[in-house]
Amino acid sequence: MSSFAGKIYWLVGASEGLGRELARKLSVEGAHLVLSARNAERLESLVAELPNTRAVPLDVTDTDAVRRAAADVGAIDGVIYNAGAYDPMRATEWDSEAALAMLDVNFTGAMRVLGEVMPQLVGRGRGDVTLIGSLAGYRGLPAAVGYGASKAALISLAETMRFDLKGTGVVVRIVNPGFIKTRLTQKNSFSMPMLMEPEDAATRVMAAMRKRRFRTDFPAPFSWAIRSLSYLPDILVYRGK
Repeated sequence: MSSFAGKIYWLVGASEGLGRELARKLSVEGAHLVLSARNAERLESLVAELPNTRAVPLDVTDTDAVRRAAADVGAIDGVIYNAGAYDPMRATEWDSEAALAMLDVNFTGAMRVLGEVMPQLVGRGRGDVTLIGSLAGYRGLPAAVGYGASKAALISLAETMRFDLKGTGVVVRIVNPGFIKTRLTQKNSFSMPMLMEPEDAATRVMAAMRKRRFRTDFPAPFSWAIRSLSYLPDILVYRGK
């Protein structure tokens, strides 16, 4: 029997791309799903495909809405936070509204959702938390104002939770993909190494969720190259800048 069979997962950010494919794969494994995103129509079209699935439309930037949604969702076995916003932005072309929107969805939204579900998971002494980060969170990169900082904050949050949840029965993991072919990456005008299809990325996330391993970065060797930047001296990274 699948390790997901019969378990209730709240998947936040399920309407498109990676989230949509994750929902399909979890459903095949027998999971019972609560799917959230802002686009209610897209959620309902997905719910129509899958058994044991319902939609709870949600804007993660609205604290009251998150509280109401969490109450509606009820008891769960796991939560997957995949909500994401992205606009390529250089510091020379600063757009405060867009930058703050990315932070609000990618990081603060996770804080809102986790704030509602963590007490029940810790109280029950079991649960599963999967945060979808990004390789862009490991090092400041060009044209990543807002996005890179929000993903770096999410990685830091996951690391803190890893320390604090030891011995509670609640498993937390951070999954950091590279480039995935979605409506968000279509905004990029630069070359994206090892660009993945959403289905391939979802397969890798599912593999990570089968394990208790804390951190999963993919695809290799692109992920190795990004992580290696953290060990290079600034004089090499910013040479000529």
